[in-house]
Amino acid sequence: MAKSASPLAQRLQELIDFDKRVYFFMLLLMFLVIRYLTNTLILESIPDYQTIEAQGGLMFFHIFNTLDYVWTPFALLWKFTVIAFLFWSMGLMIGYKANFKELWKFALVAEVVFIFPELLRILVYINPSSGVSYLDIQNFEPLSALWIVGPSNIDEKFHYPLSVLNIFELIYGVIWVLGFHMISRRSLEESTLVVLIAYYLPLLLWLGFYIGAYR
Repeated sequence: MAKSASPLAQRLQELIDFDKRVYFFMLLLMFLVIRYLTNTLILESIPDYQTIEAQGGLMFFHIFNTLDYVWTPFALLWKFTVIAFLFWSMGLMIGYKANFKELWKFALVAEVVFIFPELLRILVYINPSSGVSYLDIQNFEPLSALWIVGPSNIDEKFHYPLSVLNIFELIYGVIWVLGFHMISRRSLEESTLVVLIAYYLPLLLWLGFYIGAYR
């Protein structure tokens, strides 16, 4: 017999009971606008960028940015699918069954956490001083291990791993504990175990592989 939803799970269900298709397009629009503004800040931080652009020196910058905008919706959909699969398969492996479709929809909702570091970058550099370079903006990872250490103080191969180790990843994990609790109707302790195994363990393995394979 299926367990009944806890009061917390019921409140969470009510909180996210909205049209996920509309939400996805709003989320996508926010990511695109934020990335456009960030790219504009990066562009304007390049000394004499107008002259360089007039000479065609920034063509590849614009091409890669355009490709990034086009790829963004597919990247998000792929991420939601992979995350949902990890929670579904790892949960099933330890006997905590959860509906894949509900996990996928929750991955969509939880992604909003990663809007905030992007917004922080814009707020910090919206009126940059003359000494700020485009690399300062590009490498700014707020509330992360890289932000604490400083990109210039560590080997480049550690930049990406340390940028991933941030407060937003921890918040994301907490949100997923609540989400798995709501969907699977398992306790918070059991849901925490699933998050550790299904999300943080693969993440740490990936970062370890990245460091080892970096050339």
